[in-house]
Parts: sequence; structure tokens; C-alpha cells
Amino acid sequence: MRDEEITDLAEFFKVFGDPTRLKILFILEEGESSVSEIASVTGMSQSAISQQLKILKTSRLVRPRKEGKSIFYRLCDEHISRILSMGKEHYEEL
Repeated sequence: MRDEEITDLAEFFKVFGDPTRLKILFILEEGESSVSEIASVTGMSQSAISQQLKILKTSRLVRPRKEGKSIFYRLCDEHISRILSMGKEHYEEL
């Protein structure tokens, strides 16, 4: 791999290093959710969740879907689910 690709991949994995973002990803692994639903599950403010979702969206880990005035988020694709699953599996083996 080229240095640029390594740097991009390191940035990709950095996003997984935040506990709040990981919580959000695991919530979305269960299915599509709105900001208010995620905020309710995590006990955090909608503003804090929105900030984290923006990072996840920019990193192409989640994808929004607008319905009326509401925005629902889901994981971008099956790769993200597999990464979460493999991380959880590895942790449980430790």
C-alpha cells in the first residue's frame, strides 16, 4: 500500500476509537434510527449525537435518509457491520 492509502486507512480506523461513535454504530447495527432515538438510547443530547453522526457520515460509515422533517441514519454497508462484529468477537476472545 502507498503511504497515502495507509494514512487514509489510519483515519478510517481512528473514527472507531471514540466510545460514543462506537455506541452509535452498534445502535445502527440493529437498524435505522433517528437522532432522537439514538439520543434516548445513549442518554446524550441530540446536539452531541448530531455532531458524532456528522463525523460518521463524513467518514462514510453511516448514511442518512430524510423522511419529511426527520432524518434517519443507518450503517453505510455490510462492511461496517462486519468490522463491528469482528471487533466484538476479538474482544470477547481476550
